[in-house]
Amino acid sequence: MTIFEVPTLLLSNIPSGQTQHDNRLNSYLLRWRQGQLLVSPKHKPSQPYLHSFENEQWLVECLKHSPVRLVRIDPALGEENLKFWVSACKRASKTMFLRLPTAHALPSRRCPQSWWLLKRLIDWGTASVLLLVLSPVILGLIFLMDVFSPGPIFVQQWCIGERGKLFQLLKFRTTLMKDDLHVTSLGRWMRKSGLDNLPQLLNVLRGEMSFVGPSPWSLSDALQLEPEERQHLNALPGIIEALQLETGSQLLDLDVLNRRSQEYLSNWSLWQDLKIVLLSVPKFLLGFGTY
Repeated sequence: MTIFEVPTLLLSNIPSGQTQHDNRLNSYLLRWRQGQLLVSPKHKPSQPYLHSFENEQWLVECLKHSPVRLVRIDPALGEENLKFWVSACKRASKTMFLRLPTAHALPSRRCPQSWWLLKRLIDWGTASVLLLVLSPVILGLIFLMDVFSPGPIFVQQWCIGERGKLFQLLKFRTTLMKDDLHVTSLGRWMRKSGLDNLPQLLNVLRGEMSFVGPSPWSLSDALQLEPEERQHLNALPGIIEALQLETGSQLLDLDVLNRRSQEYLSNWSLWQDLKIVLLSVPKFLLGFGTY
């Protein structure tokens, strides 16, 4: 498949008067392949080049009027540039993927497809039932937050999903405000019991997560890995992760988390997932912060 540089691809259908910013794409190498826009740095990235609301709005309009179906972006662009592009892609309703090394040892590739399909059906069915059953609890938490911790109900964090797809992981807000690190009394209890993760059932329904799987990697953490260590980021992340089940903590060293994620993927089976779920139930009921 021929890949060619297209610095004006996004401008082809932009209304007149809006193309004066086209030179701002000159710091990126844009390539077109089968409906995908591949974005990589032309030069060694330094400071973000397109940062302002005006520039982001311009890029959003470019993406909206382009034939691009999805954007696949090189991690070498750096965190700030990636966040800029992912924000623009979200506003333009374009899916964004992080370019990752090919992973051949993922369960979805090396195991029978019927097993993996069964896992996904179980995920979707269970998430639907739990959302229905736990809806009084969810509504109760929303009410308590409104009374004791006014502000946004949810926080969203960009994480790496299956095949490098970026998605926004949902959680109940547990701090005073979105950018305030001070945990509220209600938030401390929700974190300890794992109830702050209940909104992730929506991530499961949307196919972005599974019940059991490697911990989701945030965009910031994923960029700290060496390129050759990013293969496992292609995997579908999960709400319940085996290592957190053993340690009862989410504050894990990234190297340990990386190694254990790879071990989980190498040894994956439906029976192992079932065992992890069964072991998580008593810890959740006792409020040990399973998730």
